[in-house]
Amino acid sequence: MKIKNYLKEAYDELVHKVSWPAWADLQSSAIVVMVASLIIALVILAMDTSFRNLMEFIYGMFY
Repeated sequence: MKIKNYLKEAYDELVHKVSWPAWADLQSSAIVVMVASLIIALVILAMDTSFRNLMEFIYGMFY
């Protein structure tokens, strides 16, 4: 009985009490996430490349 009551209350809350975002809001949020992900990926790429070049320079000095 507890499980049935829990499922009923969860359904009621999701259908009647939750305010879901509009489609336009979801699209704009998705674009923000994609742009932020691209910027972070480019920063990581730049860091990785610079550290690789630095390490190759340091190893080249000793070997």
